[in-house]
Amino acid sequence: MNNIERAKQFMPFDALVGLQAALSEREERHSRVEKKELSEEDREEISVTIGRITRGSIVDVTFYLNGHYIQVQDKVVKLQQANKYIQLGQVKVYFDDIYKLIILEQNIN
Repeated sequence: MNNIERAKQFMPFDALVGLQAALSEREERHSRVEKKELSEEDREEISVTIGRITRGSIVDVTFYLNGHYIQVQDKVVKLQQANKYIQLGQVKVYFDDIYKLIILEQNIN
């Protein structure tokens, strides 16, 4: 018996197929939180910061998505004022979902 065949004997066996996925889904549902309401001052501060962002800037943004707050630091790929979102890499963040926004590095072009 070669080493690969021998190693297969010791691979983990999931007797209850799908149990781990179901447990993970249940855990994810129970960890969801309500979206926090921002004060008028916080909304104004975010709005001013959005106005200062340019394509290529590096930002740190915390936003609400599907019951969770997510923090991303990345380069701004696209800024759509009309459609009210910024795109960081593959992540599209809508202005209404932003909880905190900081410009880490301003792109000057």
